[in-house]
Amino acid sequence: MPPERSAPSDQGQLSVGFDATPLLGRPTGVGAFCVGALSGLSNLSGIDVSAFAVSWRRRQGITTLVPPGVSTDQRPMPARPLHAAWRHGGLPPVEWFIGRRDVVHGSNFVVPPTRRAARVVTVHDLTVVRYPELCDPPTLQFPALIRRAVAEGAWVHTPSRFVADEVVAEFSADPTRVRAVHHGIPLLPADPGHGTDPGDPPDLSVRLPEGCRRYVLAIGTIEPRKDYPLLVSAFGAVSSLHPDVALVVVGAEGWGAARFLDAVESSPARSRIVRPGYLDDRELAGTLRRASVLAYPSRYEGFGFPPLQAMADGVPVVATAAGAVPEVVGDGALLVAPGDRDGLAGALCRVLEGGVDVDDLVARGGRWSRQFGWDACAEGLAGLYRDARRAASSRNRQ
Repeated sequence: MPPERSAPSDQGQLSVGFDATPLLGRPTGVGAFCVGALSGLSNLSGIDVSAFAVSWRRRQGITTLVPPGVSTDQRPMPARPLHAAWRHGGLPPVEWFIGRRDVVHGSNFVVPPTRRAARVVTVHDLTVVRYPELCDPPTLQFPALIRRAVAEGAWVHTPSRFVADEVVAEFSADPTRVRAVHHGIPLLPADPGHGTDPGDPPDLSVRLPEGCRRYVLAIGTIEPRKDYPLLVSAFGAVSSLHPDVALVVVGAEGWGAARFLDAVESSPARSRIVRPGYLDDRELAGTLRRASVLAYPSRYEGFGFPPLQAMADGVPVVATAAGAVPEVVGDGALLVAPGDRDGLAGALCRVLEGGVDVDDLVARGGRWSRQFGWDACAEGLAGLYRDARRAASSRNRQ
């Protein structure tokens, strides 16, 4: 028998099983969404949220990673056999492993089949549809899984209106079952060294090249979608006008990093390009807050945490108007066309030169970023869950 931890809806509680598998392993943007959403949901009255991981050996790892107030009781879930079974049918239902729930939320493009619970799946973006050449083989399975879930009545959560419209168009989804709820902003730890004399060399987790006292910062896994070769090329032009500026690219090497590495090797400014790899939150906080500008040159995005983190911390942002980025940054960033090397270089130089316009940009960014909170995200998700549960209850009674 599966574990029994039901929270009946007739008592005013809505029980939600939330897939926290993305928390296992190195932190990612999806993992940041899981932590933020779970934190907000755990603070809501009327919501009983528990987390589960589709894993046999590592499932207990989420226990120390979820926020306080989120339970993690479950039975072992062998990932490979279950994924294979779920690709071909509706068995076994996830309730066999996590117990009875009103709603099951798949946080990363896939939602397990259920016996009676309503299903919600988060679709973070449609890179796999728009730019399949930028995706690895496992990711290429997502469209079929999304299409099947939608056909079976699953509700869809997206982090932006842009992605919601794409989902409706691509999968012929019922617009009333596709809900855009913005993410919050992942909080970075306090930086005790922040605010030191700007004339002093920055105290960083990365060492800047000799002669460099400022830097352009990029944050994100090094993969084709981020278009870091474009940034490296643009920095070649920036570096000739600003000899005291370095380029710091923070992020682990992901699939397709070879083009970026080649671009760095062939850049005339390669000696001023720093690649520290992955940084933990404390290291990232200090590095972000001392940056002269954050560059976000993506070819496509469904949301975008780094620009919001920078805006919230008073760092000016230059980004490409790719996908949902204009929706996310509003008037708080300088935007250029995706793939526009000269436009990107010009915008970076404009920020590096400073002035009243840049001060105004930073102020707008700070104001705009304040609307992105995890409590608001949780409220939006809770509304989605209630609507999904209501529809599922009606279907189950038929």
